Amino acid sequence: MKTLGIIGAGQLGQQIAHFAISDNHYGTIVFFDDFTNENIINGFTVLGKTKDVENEYKRNNFDELIIAIGYKHMSVRKNFFERFKNIIPFGKIIHSTTFIDSTSQIGKGVIIYPGCIIDANVMVEDNILVNIGVVISHDSIVGAHSFLSPRVAIAGFSTIGQCCILGINSTIIDNIEIKENIKLGAGAVVIKNLNESGLYVGNPVRFIRAHDSI
Repeated sequence: MKTLGIIGAGQLGQQIAHFAISDNHYGTIVFFDDFTNENIINGFTVLGKTKDVENEYKRNNFDELIIAIGYKHMSVRKNFFERFKNIIPFGKIIHSTTFIDSTSQIGKGVIIYPGCIIDANVMVEDNILVNIGVVISHDSIVGAHSFLSPRVAIAGFSTIGQCCILGINSTIIDNIEIKENIKLGAGAVVIKNLNESGLYVGNPVRFIRAHDSI
């Protein structure tokens, strides 16, 4: 089986490594992390820093790459993907307990956790994390580099822009457009289009502050 390289050896990276191995997607894992001096984490080798990724790939020390950087560093997550997308193949982890309709499209570097439902004609673009129990209904689009927290529910014909963070238990009704760089707080309910980047909370959601203040 293939070896997966993961950028980020923190809690998110370790969780993704667990799913990658326990659900039989990869044979082993190697980490790259700029903030640890450990050589082994949870039994997996830390091959080096992010500056070492390309060289280690050329040495055939891993086959595919995934980015395990969380919602607090969205621009970093996007930048790493853009940096390596034309150099190294990105992997994909879709947990075996998730339902993926045959008409849906799943991009590169996507991680889909257990118990999700991806309905007909859904597009999940590149470098997205879809957490436990998320439902994305028919004919919806989730933009690249976004982060969907547990139990997000997106109704049909909705469009989520790039680099969005959807908080736990947030709900989006049908035919909604959410622009890029928008963050929804926990339990947020979206019943109208959101056009200004920033943080929204509540039921129904209200604008709290601009993106550069998040």
